[in-house]
Amino acid sequence: MFISNAFAGTVDVATQTTPAGGDWMSLLLQIALVFLVLYLLLIRPQQKRFKEHEKALNSIKKGTKVIVGGIIGSVTKIEEDKLKIEISKDVEITVVKAYVSQVLDEKK
Repeated sequence: MFISNAFAGTVDVATQTTPAGGDWMSLLLQIALVFLVLYLLLIRPQQKRFKEHEKALNSIKKGTKVIVGGIIGSVTKIEEDKLKIEISKDVEITVVKAYVSQVLDEKK
């Protein structure tokens, strides 16, 4: 024959069901495993990065070097949700605190 029994999808005469069909628990288990893998590989690391960024933003104080949109500067004044950053001598810009992309270490 040209088609083997594995591909034929034969029906079991005793139970009148196909061998591969009807197992909802295994399907639900597979879907749950897919969501678990997505959570562990995508969602959890993103939440961790977000928490670290929030911690870095809250640690900003006067004199801290930050990067905002590719511009490196030193914080001169902190307001509620804004920062004044000196990017050159006597040149200050005001930026929204949430747009700070990176807080540089004082050691660098």
